[in-house]
Amino acid sequence: MQKRATEDAFIKDDPLTRCAEALAAAEEVLLASKRAIRERLFLDGQVSPKALDAEQFAAHGFAWLSTYVEGIKQMLDWATRLRELGELGELETLLVQAAFGEYLNQIVGGIAISQVEIVRPADMGLADVDLKPLFEGAAARLRADGNTAQTRSRIAELIADGDFGKLGLDDETLDAIRDQMRRFVAEKITPYAHDWHLKDQLIPMDLIDEMSALGVFGLTVPEQWGGLGLGKIAMCVVTEELSRGYIGVGSLGTRSEIAADLIRHAGTDDQKQTYLPKIASGEILPTAVFTEPNTGSDLGSLRTRAKKHGDVYKVRGNKTWITHGARTDLMTLLVRTDPDQPGYRGLSMFLAEKPRSDDPDDPFPAPGMSGGEIQLRG
Repeated sequence: MQKRATEDAFIKDDPLTRCAEALAAAEEVLLASKRAIRERLFLDGQVSPKALDAEQFAAHGFAWLSTYVEGIKQMLDWATRLRELGELGELETLLVQAAFGEYLNQIVGGIAISQVEIVRPADMGLADVDLKPLFEGAAARLRADGNTAQTRSRIAELIADGDFGKLGLDDETLDAIRDQMRRFVAEKITPYAHDWHLKDQLIPMDLIDEMSALGVFGLTVPEQWGGLGLGKIAMCVVTEELSRGYIGVGSLGTRSEIAADLIRHAGTDDQKQTYLPKIASGEILPTAVFTEPNTGSDLGSLRTRAKKHGDVYKVRGNKTWITHGARTDLMTLLVRTDPDQPGYRGLSMFLAEKPRSDDPDDPFPAPGMSGGEIQLRG
């Protein structure tokens, strides 16, 4: 009873006002960090590449700090929008409260940017005086009471029936898309996904064909190329609903999204005409071939090389984490074409067609090739 009484008091005590005050405090800390980072990285009014290279950890930490502050800002905006719609309930309020409590505490105690890297305030040039706003008023209270074990337990109780809170999209089209995809997932994915996982099976092609018919692969592709011309929020809604049934299905659409975006913004007119309609219809299934065994998300350090021989490029190297690699037809392939240029400046993105396979034991069924060597027309 005492636990619930405490939570009810918190909710009645206008938690959104408290979160707004705490957000202002976090923004003060972010501004202090920005000033400190500028002193380390800027030379003659511009970022110094040499300084940035020497201060990678601080710069990376500042990026995370900026993301944390923006994250709680968006959480507060979401809750405010729900309140205006008359849809802000206990669950949504506690989710915002927990988010503020967790992120504010990490900003003070250290942001875990990986399993082995924690960026502390001092790493970003922050002194104790810079953190003072987070030790006062609403920010201090949220750090103490925002994300307690009791709060998390109550959230678990409230989502036990599968209701994870209101989205507050306030958009009839997005709501209709969400409802349609939720019905599709309940009927076509959820009953079968665990068995696919246990048997390590490829996602059935008839399911992929049904997703194509629903427009999953062309959500944001402009209508002139056969897509639906919707925005990124629609893509997020669809991906979330598909992933609710099975993450492997949800990630299928994002591969098409990546490829279509790259082609739309950086491709030639011929590439747009050739690939975008087929990606939108699901005729072509793309995959992203970026990550390497020893680089992870540090794409500026990748080593896979593409060297031109006559009218073809020969690509050699190692890639990993190629989502749906066997089943796909087109690779967005990130490689190094200029070994003399460090970091990102020496990289190029290729569109590399590949044979599709329905056999996981033969993922690259091309005569005379294993997939370890690829030749591309220049």
